[in-house]
This record gives sequence, structure tokens and C-alpha cells, in this order.
Amino acid sequence: MFTGIIKEIGKINKIINKGKDIEIEIESKALIKNIKIGDSISVNGCCLTAKSFASNSFISDISFNTLDSTTFKYARIGEIVNLEDSLTPTDKLGGHFVTGHIDSTDKILKISKIGSSYKLDIELSPETLPYITPRGSISIEGISLTVTEVRGNYFCVVIIPHTFTSTNMKFKRVGDYVNIEVDLISRYIVHILKNYNYHSINHLLQEENIQNENNKSIELRNKLLNERLKKYGFIK
Repeated sequence: MFTGIIKEIGKINKIINKGKDIEIEIESKALIKNIKIGDSISVNGCCLTAKSFASNSFISDISFNTLDSTTFKYARIGEIVNLEDSLTPTDKLGGHFVTGHIDSTDKILKISKIGSSYKLDIELSPETLPYITPRGSISIEGISLTVTEVRGNYFCVVIIPHTFTSTNMKFKRVGDYVNIEVDLISRYIVHILKNYNYHSINHLLQEENIQNENNKSIELRNKLLNERLKKYGFIK
């Protein structure tokens, strides 16, 4: 478990192909002093396990499944990455609970400098659409951020100067893909509400003689779910 507060930016020193998997060596100057073999480390928001060390770096394996579902499939030697060691019971929770399990990789559509801060427009994928809401927490490249807007096909975050300059966000460009992890609490709430309503919704659909997944049934499902979300104060 992590907090989304980046402790250090490191660098990919080496990538070794191992069939469908890879082995990756990441340079670290600060975290390397306190981690042990087997420890979890967040690298660009993805939870990796340190399996061995060099003098100023650690080495981790990345499976084909993690490659497919994260930006590690685009990884290159010399790339700057965000690093955070795992949370301990006595740590300050400065961000929000981040698991290190990536939900999607989405494209940066626009970067705007407003005052001294930076506003990012990031595409909204079907996988993350139900979980992203204004003023909700989100992890981007392992950074704990707050969603400011949700539009039709994208959402926005604003990054303060300190976070922008002390993470790999300062190297990102329009068109780059970033690792996205939705808020843990929102994921569970949506899952519970969907399953809680499943039988009652199906019962109502049967009463209205809706046999197929046509537009009418989809609209009714969405209407009932929205009513339940409003009832419990999750949306207005």
C-alpha cells in the first residue's frame, strides 16, 4: 500500500527481455538505503518487488500481465520514473490509499500552464469512467491528485509547481500515456451498488417485459443506479 506522495525520481538503467516478461534495473539514491529484498516499491504507480540490488539501484521482474496493463510496455532505458516505498503504520497519509494496481493507461490530451500550476486533460477510458468524479482522488503515475473536472471523453487534474517539478510529470508531453489507478473507495462503492441492485433491477426489467439488452433496458439500469447513488449522497 502507498500514499501517492513521491519520495524520489529514479531512472531506468537496464531492461532485459525474458521471453514475455522483462527484468528492469532502476537507479535510486534515497530509497535504496531503506529497502530490502522482497520489499514493494511503487514505480510510476505500479507495485514492483525488489528482488536484488546493485550499488545504487534495485532490480525487479515485470510479468507479461503487468506489461500489457501498464506503461511499462513503452519503457525505455534512461526514462525517469516516480518512486515511493510502501506505507508503514507510523507514516503520514499525505495523499490517499494507493494499491499499486493499475486500472488503465490513458493518453495526455492537453497540458496547460495556468499561473504557476499545470492543468492536464487526460482521456477518459471506459474502464475508469464509473469511478472518476470531480473532487475525487486519483493516482496518475503514482502521484496522488484530485480530479477537478470530468468532461465527455476526458478528465482534468491540476498539478502544483512542487509536484510538477519533483516528479516525472515535468518530462511528459501531449500524446504520452500515463498509469491510472482509480480511488480504492470509489471502486468498492460502485461494485457494491451495482451488485446490490442487480436482482432488483432484473426483477423490474421482467415486470416491464424487457427481454433484451436494448437501449430501453440500459437506460433503466442507469436510471436505477443513479437513483441509488443520489439516495446515499454519492452524487447530486
